[in-house]
Amino acid sequence: MATGQTVTVYGTYGHTGRFVVAHLQERGFVPVLAGRDVHKLQALADEYPGLDVRPASVDDSVSLERALDGVAAVINCAGPFATTAAPVIEAALRAGIPYVDVAAEIEANADTFAHFADRAHETGAVIVPAMAFYGGLGDLLATAAMGDWTEADEAHIAYGLNSWEPTEGTRAAGKVSAERRGGRRVRFTNGQLEYHDDELPTLKWPFPDPMGPRAVMAEFTMADVVTIPSHLSIPEVRTYMTTEAAGGVVAPDTPAPTAVDEYGRSAQTFLVDVVVRSGDTERRAVARGQDIYAVTAPLAVEAVHRILTGRTRTVGVASAGEVFDAPDFLSALSPHITLDLRP
Repeated sequence: MATGQTVTVYGTYGHTGRFVVAHLQERGFVPVLAGRDVHKLQALADEYPGLDVRPASVDDSVSLERALDGVAAVINCAGPFATTAAPVIEAALRAGIPYVDVAAEIEANADTFAHFADRAHETGAVIVPAMAFYGGLGDLLATAAMGDWTEADEAHIAYGLNSWEPTEGTRAAGKVSAERRGGRRVRFTNGQLEYHDDELPTLKWPFPDPMGPRAVMAEFTMADVVTIPSHLSIPEVRTYMTTEAAGGVVAPDTPAPTAVDEYGRSAQTFLVDVVVRSGDTERRAVARGQDIYAVTAPLAVEAVHRILTGRTRTVGVASAGEVFDAPDFLSALSPHITLDLRP
């Protein structure tokens, strides 16, 4: 348990931000509520009496500095991260505190590595982008599956979601990413990101029980194509999405998530099946759980806890699998995911 350390949550009133605030409190941290909308901040503050409220805009560096003044760390939950990540990272560097975000945007995560790696490493800062269901969890699973391998030929991350009801933030981030790509699609092949106009193929993925084989959309590319290659020598990283989930997230009339339990989680379930291959040998890691947005909170909060307690392997801009002991981190998530490693 934390001992009352304060952690600013930027974008605290968003769908994922609310889960992060609740989980910080469960872990013994004291959240500081920050974001751009004063009215939404105050409404959330009414639900959490006594918490500090600090309005801040990414266009106002002074307000961001106030939002991070005196805190131990910051978790950025405010998308689109193409807009928010760089200003909040700059503020965190000035404040001398670690930065964690939950960005799923491929280009925004790539920007974080490209623009801040040298400065963060020189100053000993810890910056962990994509510390979320997309990007962070897949990277931890791939790293754990690799075990003692130093390189592999391919990594496959198959997302077995029974549905995907996107939040307003997911839709906004997707729109920004699409605009940045000029409507093109992206994949990671031959050791680099490649933009293309090819149609995405549909195939069967052999998910383990209880899901079993399912139709998936291949090259439905997620943030794992940035996080995994940032530290693992794997020239081909491919991601897949069950067709029902892919259809739900792109449909304009899919409703937002609806809470079905006391934790605010939706009925959505997930199975993430990660396979790494070297020659004819495969290793596998599988994670199962409920609600991709809700499970992002323990991922981000566990990351902050480990950074603040010195349980890190490197400094600078680093993905989850590089900065943390992946098997141990995944084990710590046992109340939230079921893990199966199959070397």
